[in-house]
Amino acid sequence: MPTEAPSTARLLIACPDARGIVAAVARFISDHGGNLLDADQHTDREHGEFFMRVEFDLTECDLGPGNFAAAWSPLAAAHRMSWRVRFDGQPMRVAILVGTLPHCLQDLLWRYQAGELPIEIPAIISNHDALRPIAAHAGITFHHLPIVNRDKAAQEAAIRELLEREGVELVVLARYMQVLSPAMLHGWENRIINIHHSFLPAFAGGDPYRQAYERGVKLIGATSHYVTEVLDDGPIIAQDVVQVSHRCSVDDLKRMGRDLERTVLARAVRMHVHDRILVSQNKTVVFD
Repeated sequence: MPTEAPSTARLLIACPDARGIVAAVARFISDHGGNLLDADQHTDREHGEFFMRVEFDLTECDLGPGNFAAAWSPLAAAHRMSWRVRFDGQPMRVAILVGTLPHCLQDLLWRYQAGELPIEIPAIISNHDALRPIAAHAGITFHHLPIVNRDKAAQEAAIRELLEREGVELVVLARYMQVLSPAMLHGWENRIINIHHSFLPAFAGGDPYRQAYERGVKLIGATSHYVTEVLDDGPIIAQDVVQVSHRCSVDDLKRMGRDLERTVLARAVRMHVHDRILVSQNKTVVFD
């Protein structure tokens, strides 16, 4: 069955700030028969950086996956741009890594089944077998890859092989309670999203709800971020908070926190798969 041609494209740009970039991008799209549907830009004046996201219609456009890079490269080189483009037509392939807690996985699967997330999920992966029934109910292949004899390197090698075999473009850690090694992260920069059960940078590391309870905080939060080699220090994509009081127990904080975790993670995944995030200076520019 022939694949339907993509109807739109999304282009993300980061480069040194200069006059005329917006006009040059709009002219390029127009000259190739594209119709600009959406455009947003941001200038980081402190660092002299320019960021832009454009979405354009391809109905009468002569650009496509096969020829875009050649046509675009002269303009990109002239402005020293880093860039990426995505043509609609194929959903982004996403693998979900989980532990034993189901709430984030269940929320992502619900949104996927409801059509909220334009993704394919070829694999759910875990070092535990506890969430296999959830994957089976959703009709998604579950891979149990435990850490045997403390050989985490072998387990991560198996995960990487699986991700490459399935053509995965994005990895989501849906409460996967393992620290990924530098070897695991190599080549996956800004393509692994984590949910941290805390309003980072406060209460990084383990058991943040207990830490929050002992400090008597009045707000608890959740943070979704890209994973880097530094624990809980990657570029932040989305955050949210809820008010709490002295009446809340640790269990109360965990219950309220789980609601935040699942919604904040879903928000971050949505922003990524819609190509709305650029990263610089260990920070994100998120075009909403």
